[in-house]
Amino acid sequence: MTEHRVRPTAEQVLTLAPDEASRKAGAKLGGAGPWSQTGDSASGLVWGLCKGSGSTPYRTVVDVRGPAYSCSCPSRKFPCKHALGLLLLWSAEGFGEAGEAPPWAAQWSAQRAARAAAKGADVPGGPADEEGAKRRAQRRAARIGAGVGELEQRLEDVLRGGLAGQQQAGYGPWEETAARMVDAQAPGLAARVRELGTIPSCGPGWPARMLEEGALLHLLNRGWLGLAGLPQPLAATVRTRVGFPDTAAEGEVVRDRWLVLAQYDSVSPDGRLTTRRTWLRGLGSGRPALVLDFGPPGRPPALSLPVGLVVESEARFRPGTAGLRADLGERSAAAAPGRVPAGVGTGAALEAYGAALREDPWLDAWPVVLGPVIPIPGERGWQLADAEGTSALPVTAGTADSGSRSGLWQLAALSGGGPVTVFGECGHRGFTPLTAWHPGCPEPVALG
Repeated sequence: MTEHRVRPTAEQVLTLAPDEASRKAGAKLGGAGPWSQTGDSASGLVWGLCKGSGSTPYRTVVDVRGPAYSCSCPSRKFPCKHALGLLLLWSAEGFGEAGEAPPWAAQWSAQRAARAAAKGADVPGGPADEEGAKRRAQRRAARIGAGVGELEQRLEDVLRGGLAGQQQAGYGPWEETAARMVDAQAPGLAARVRELGTIPSCGPGWPARMLEEGALLHLLNRGWLGLAGLPQPLAATVRTRVGFPDTAAEGEVVRDRWLVLAQYDSVSPDGRLTTRRTWLRGLGSGRPALVLDFGPPGRPPALSLPVGLVVESEARFRPGTAGLRADLGERSAAAAPGRVPAGVGTGAALEAYGAALREDPWLDAWPVVLGPVIPIPGERGWQLADAEGTSALPVTAGTADSGSRSGLWQLAALSGGGPVTVFGECGHRGFTPLTAWHPGCPEPVALG
C-alpha cells in the first residue's frame, strides 16, 4: 500500500465540506447504495458513479493528493456532496486492491497535470503542489481565525446577558454558532460549541459547569489567536483541538504487543457520526494508546477488537494529543495474556491525570488501571476506594457508552465486596469504569 492509499477518517473527510448543508448531504451519500464502479489507484485517484435523479449517473473523481475534485453534477460547490460521499465510502470500506482508473477519470487527471505543466508547475505531489497546499492551509487558517473571533463575541454576549437566560434561549442559537464554526472549517470548535449548548438542560449545577466549559473554550480561542507564540507541542495541541491538525507532522512510532483494555461507541449530537474509542496498553512499553474509528450514518465503524485481545502492531502517535491518539498499522492477533493488568492507587491516578493536563489543558480524561480497589455505593454517589482504605475516587453516573448505572451494579456484583481491578477514564468529574477483572479470573468484564 502506498502512502496515497492511506485512507482518511470520516471526521477528516467531513472537514472538507464547504458548508453545513454539504456536510449533511455528503453524509447521506456515504453508503454503498447509490454507488457503482468505485475504485482507487496507487497514484491517489478515487472514483465512482453515483446514481442521481436522472438516467445517467454522476461521474465523480477525487485526487486525494491535492485534494482536487471533479464531478459531472451541476453543483458549484467544491467539493460537492458526491465527492464527499465517495470519500466517506472509501474511508469506511476501501475499494480493494489498487486498480487502473477508467478513461474519464484518467483523462481528467491528465488534463489537470497538463494545465499544471503549462503554468510551469510540476504535476500534483511535486513542489508546486506543496505550495498550493500551503496556500490552502493559510486560507483555512484565516477562516478559522475569523470564526474564532465570532465565537469570542458570542461568549462575551452570553456573559453580558447572564447565564440564567440560557435555559430560556434553548439550544438553537448554539447550533447556529456550531454551524458557523463548520463553515469556518473548525470542526473541533463546532463540537465544543454543541456540547456547551446542551449544558443548560443537564440538570442541577449546570451554571457552574457551563462557566467551566465556556472558560475552556475561551482558552482554546486565545490559544489559536496566539498560536505563533506557543511552544511547538502546545501549538500542535491547539491545532488539533480546533480541528486543524498538522498532517505533515511525523508522530512517534512504537511497536509493541497491545492489550485491548476497552472499546465503546458514542454518537455525535446530530446522530450522523459514530465514534468508536479503543483503549490499548503496550505490554512491553506500558504506554496507553487511544485509537479512534468513525462510521457514517447507518454503518458502524470498521475496527472491532474484543476486550482482552492482544494485537502485535506498530502504533503511530499523533502530535498534539497528549501522547494518546494513535493509528495502528498492519496487525496480527495473539492470545489473551491470561492475567490481570497491573493497577495503581487512586492517588497515582490523579497524579497521572494532572501531569497530562500540563500538556493538554482541554483533556477530559486520562486512561488508568486502578487496583486493587473496592466499589462502594452511597447516597451521594459511588466511589472506588483503595483496598487499604486510604483514599477514593468518585465514580461518574454510568459507563461512558450507556450513561446508565447498570455498569456500576455489574461492578458491584463482580466485586462482591472484595477488591477488583478496574480500567477506566479518570477526569475532573470523576472516574468512569469501563472494564473490570476479578482477582480469581483473568477474563475481563466489559461494563455497561
